[in-house]
Amino acid sequence: MPRLSIVSTATAVPMGAQAYEQHVISRAPAALAAVAPGEDWRVRNIVVRSLRSTLPGTRRLPMGRLTAASERVRGAAGRVAYGRADLVHRMTLELPPAPHEVVTLHDVVAWRYPDESPPVAAAAAELRRAAAVICVSEFTASEAVDLLGLDAPVVVPNGVEQRFFDAAPLGVDELADLGVTTPFVLAAGGASERKNLAALADAWPRVQAARPDTTLVLAGPPHPRRTALFASLPGVRLVGRLPDAVLPGLYAAAAVVVVPSLVEGFGLPALEGMAAGVPVVAANRSSLPEVVGDGGLLVEPDGAALAEGVLDVLSGGSDVAAMVARGRQRSRRFTWEASAEGHARVWQSVV
Repeated sequence: MPRLSIVSTATAVPMGAQAYEQHVISRAPAALAAVAPGEDWRVRNIVVRSLRSTLPGTRRLPMGRLTAASERVRGAAGRVAYGRADLVHRMTLELPPAPHEVVTLHDVVAWRYPDESPPVAAAAAELRRAAAVICVSEFTASEAVDLLGLDAPVVVPNGVEQRFFDAAPLGVDELADLGVTTPFVLAAGGASERKNLAALADAWPRVQAARPDTTLVLAGPPHPRRTALFASLPGVRLVGRLPDAVLPGLYAAAAVVVVPSLVEGFGLPALEGMAAGVPVVAANRSSLPEVVGDGGLLVEPDGAALAEGVLDVLSGGSDVAAMVARGRQRSRRFTWEASAEGHARVWQSVV
């Protein structure tokens, strides 16, 4: 009876990584039953929180100190925290390692961009010792090999939730509550340097000049870079971080979803836009071509190309409709059930 412990952290404001964790954790038993019929796996989720945290969890660790601790100290903490298990799946690099583990690596931006959270000091060495490392895209896997010296990480893509396929566009009154009018272009996500919002800010006046009836809606946690870039531009609405329940309808109501990022570990906003049946304009960089394929319009990540791409899509026509249909069909390949089964095959291979 193999014993698998999937370890995650308690988080007050869940983001994309936490959604990934919950989707995989909740589907792990069914995925193992599908991949390894007849094997009686025991699966548990260990939720680690800091010593002073008021969030629910099953273990407490001095997370701040462990982030900067030596490999030896982190290894000892992991052995104590996780107890007996044949295999541990560690879902974030901040958590201490286990003697026999699988680790998820979403991206390597901590090593690439100074405005991202700095990498855990021991993370690269711990990743090289892991029984397996799961990367969410071929791009991330390639970066992990080149930058961190990993040997043959396994690629298991993320999924998209069914609610994006089923989403009805937010109505006029619901949009008005957000201060949004139609038609609008939607950009959802963070505001760090790699998100390339400066190029979108350069593109937007060009779009506005040609289509003054169109607004730009920026959804994501408040950030001074986003505010500085867009607060003075006409036709822009910063709606902040929205409840998860609102997002599918907002996507479905958009005329275009734009993803200008220079680097994405996976590129979930592009996938969500395609699933919602909305034209997607995305940068032809990093993992975005893997996700978008021929289901969206891939452009250079500069202001002129982004503006041209958005305007082309706003013009509509049979080509755009065909692209939307391809995007919706392509997005159906990326299910959380398939992702969980990909994880299960990795677990079974190394237990």
